[in-house]
Amino acid sequence: MRVRSGVFASSCLLMETLGVALFLRGFFPVPVRSLSRREVRGDLPAEPAPSGPGMVSNWTKIPPPLFKKVVIVLIDALRVDFVFGSKGKQFMPYTAQVVEKGTSYSFIAEAKPPTVTMPRIKALMTGSVPGFIDVIMNLNSPALLDDNLIWQAKTSGKRIIFYGDDTWVKLFPKYFVEYDGTTSFFVSDFTEVDNNVTRHLDRVLKREDWDLLILHYLGLDHIGHMTGPNSPLVGPKLSEMDSILKKIHISLLSKEEASLPNLLVVCGDHGMSETGSHGGSSEGEVRTPLLFISSAFEKRSGPLTQPELVQQTDLASTLAVGLGLPIPRNSVGNLIWPVVGGKTMREQLRFVHLNGFQLSKLLQENTPAYEKDPGYEHFKIAEKSHGNWIKLYLEGNNSEILLNLGKKVLKQYLEALKTLSSSLSKQVAQYDVYSMLVGAVIIMEVLLLLLLSIPKALSSRAEFEVPLSPPLFSLLFYLMCLVLCSVHVIVCTSAESLCYFCSLSWLTAVGVMMLISALMCGILSTIAKILENCRLPLKNPVVSSSSWSEIDLLILAGTLVHVLSLGASSFIEEEHQTWYFLINTLCLVLCQELCRNNFLLKEWDPQHSTTVKRNFDRIGEVSECKNIDILAASYSKFGKATSSAEFLKGSDKWISLASPWIILICCRLLRSLNQTGVQWAHRPDFGHWLTSSEHKSELSFLAAVSLLKVFFLVQRRCSLVSKIAMALGLLGVYSYRAAIGNVIFPWQHDSQDISKGITEARFVYVFVLGIVFTGTKDILKSQVISADSSVKNTGLWEVYSGLVLLAALLFRPHNLPVLVFCLLIQTIMTKYIWRPLNCDATQITIMHYWFGQAFFYFQGNSNSIATVDVSAGFVGLESYVEIPAVFLTSFATYAGPLLWAIHLLCYLSSEDSRNSVAVSHGSFCYALMRSIPVAIYIVLVTGLRYHLFIWSVFSPKLLYEGVHVFITTAICLFFTAMDQNHSHKVQD
Repeated sequence: MRVRSGVFASSCLLMETLGVALFLRGFFPVPVRSLSRREVRGDLPAEPAPSGPGMVSNWTKIPPPLFKKVVIVLIDALRVDFVFGSKGKQFMPYTAQVVEKGTSYSFIAEAKPPTVTMPRIKALMTGSVPGFIDVIMNLNSPALLDDNLIWQAKTSGKRIIFYGDDTWVKLFPKYFVEYDGTTSFFVSDFTEVDNNVTRHLDRVLKREDWDLLILHYLGLDHIGHMTGPNSPLVGPKLSEMDSILKKIHISLLSKEEASLPNLLVVCGDHGMSETGSHGGSSEGEVRTPLLFISSAFEKRSGPLTQPELVQQTDLASTLAVGLGLPIPRNSVGNLIWPVVGGKTMREQLRFVHLNGFQLSKLLQENTPAYEKDPGYEHFKIAEKSHGNWIKLYLEGNNSEILLNLGKKVLKQYLEALKTLSSSLSKQVAQYDVYSMLVGAVIIMEVLLLLLLSIPKALSSRAEFEVPLSPPLFSLLFYLMCLVLCSVHVIVCTSAESLCYFCSLSWLTAVGVMMLISALMCGILSTIAKILENCRLPLKNPVVSSSSWSEIDLLILAGTLVHVLSLGASSFIEEEHQTWYFLINTLCLVLCQELCRNNFLLKEWDPQHSTTVKRNFDRIGEVSECKNIDILAASYSKFGKATSSAEFLKGSDKWISLASPWIILICCRLLRSLNQTGVQWAHRPDFGHWLTSSEHKSELSFLAAVSLLKVFFLVQRRCSLVSKIAMALGLLGVYSYRAAIGNVIFPWQHDSQDISKGITEARFVYVFVLGIVFTGTKDILKSQVISADSSVKNTGLWEVYSGLVLLAALLFRPHNLPVLVFCLLIQTIMTKYIWRPLNCDATQITIMHYWFGQAFFYFQGNSNSIATVDVSAGFVGLESYVEIPAVFLTSFATYAGPLLWAIHLLCYLSSEDSRNSVAVSHGSFCYALMRSIPVAIYIVLVTGLRYHLFIWSVFSPKLLYEGVHVFITTAICLFFTAMDQNHSHKVQD
């Protein structure tokens, strides 16, 4: 079956998408858990038995609660410096006073990545380390079935009230006697989302019909997403939180009884990066304040010391003991000792023994060689010492020996708990290796097939024979299917743990095995055909078409360097540096090529060029008889000098020579706009300077100028109607940013009247849809009614213009220069580099891909989830709507690669008259450039899955790569649909 290279590339990407999805499902499984909470729990362990005969401890029940009422105030995105730093003293005076001189204990709680809300709530209430896949599940939180503090409290008859983030209501349905959930994803709401929580406080605090009150405030997190941690809105919000904490604390103190005190817990689920986002592993994101305030504690005296560092997972076990509940069985946390350590020695030893028993039981269920674990050994030693202490205690020994032995046992327990917790925290999840392996095999087969197809796919015809019939009806295909299905049965019937691929229907599994077999047979058939063609002699080897230019060598070397760099965590954290280096080097090589074509090859003889091309055409005819295609790129190798003389006349010549240097200057300016990566992300940049409240006028001027530049760079190829729509749309963009307070109009003196900008944003959406609809109409007209390439080119450009307008709306104001420089560089390279140098479609595609990757980082993105601008998903939305929010967030994140990809299609379509297979070549090269890094990275990640930085560095990058594959697949499908020569057929 003959197919065009674009269709072949799209088909390969669809299969690769299946492999990536399967690999991701295996790499990010549901974390290891203990038995279901609904199974018979059995009796709690008694105190360790004394060594003497006939002596048995009579304490087998849960210790009584330490606190009567507990209030948990969770302030979303509460950073450490918001409480313990200068901002805490300035904006939270009451809390700061309680921390310094009150009856409280202060800690810094460290969270594990990913630092997003839903996994952090799970960690706080279960004490377990959530899996990384919870980043995706964060958008649609299912009910939590693991053993957790809320379920234990509900089962024991405690009455729980909740107000705040509705993620809690989804995780813990039917557990609250009263609740009021607020939408957590509508990040442009700073006030109502918190007022909906506070409005219940006065009424609830007066009541006595509750035991546990949970309040989750979202306003601070939303301010961070929209304006960053240094926003002037942060101070008033912290003051608001301080007044709420004061009200709760005073109310709890006034209602205390002599029997049991009350407890106020103040914490954050995660912190906030310097840009206001979260999800990564920077210190500002993983460290949050943790305060325990109660009259049961001793009043602090002396100077304030640095708060002790604890794990966020420690809260679940500590609150369980404080409320007199069993510790959640999946908890890997330790008891925060100062909070529960004010009791008698026997009670203290009982607390740590229960914690140690629970941790050792979890270790036994998840580690085959648990007896050799140092933590387990230490626990058994402490347990034995504890038994000796019990013996002395039951004998009525009240001497100093009993006290000293008790302190020794307590120290042994605490050391054992620390070691056990550390061992369990490293076992975040068991990898589904079988699903990973099946996905990786599909991905590697697709990559190998693409590499073997390069000569045919990039030939002058851009189409080739796909050997379907021989592989699909060969004995090898059926043997491979039989072997793979047998392996599948053996693996699925002998696997001890749950495997996702084994849970699929047998029909689906057999289909995947047939796909793997077909790909392997196709690869073998292609190799055999290549070897057969290589043995055929070439009758007239006059000219070699394998000469490599400096650009080709750079492209090959750059691709290899980038792929190899993915094996180092530091290079992944700072991947933007790799792309910056590659595009800078590319500009220098392009400068060299332009100088050579303008000065060294000035005396090129056109007649000689024509003669050589005739010889080349004859070679192509002879070679075609032997089933050997010659790359279409070779045509351009002989005509570059002629093209230079044709394109560069007068002043254009000097502009062309200066254009690489202009691009270098633009890239240098963009690098100073947003600091990204990890090592230098904390350093101030021009973007931080612009977004500060003192420079709103400068930001407004820059945004206005940038929007004007966008209009002049885009409108040149649009119809009159689209030009008017573009102008009105860009005006609406500025109005939207002014409405939400990012910029100001010249006649405005302040921005007190801040709104959500719903009307202004929807005004822009109307023009975006109008422009895209106009372009789509022209494309359909050219594809269905008349094959007019000019109409199609106009339609493509208008679709591109509509996407530019959408990007302008979603980009933050200080990032609008990124959009301007993107359009400017595209214009310069189109007119003064690619056409003068007569670059072939392969080179142009790879240059587009490189610049798209660089602009991904110029936007301020990185390989950390923290840099995803969630606020872009809620522009123009009154409430959270999942599909539009996900689309807008994805588009805003990948705007750089997307705009460069669509521009590539516009450019190659406009070159159709000179190279009818340019779009097919571009589609194939784009698919290949995406397949190489993702395939190699998946192999590297599989080998490094036990690396120290697997969850903080390699896993976020893997998610980015997976999403990029899905987006590239959609792009290549669009390329294939736009290929006007798709109906071209070859007669055998």
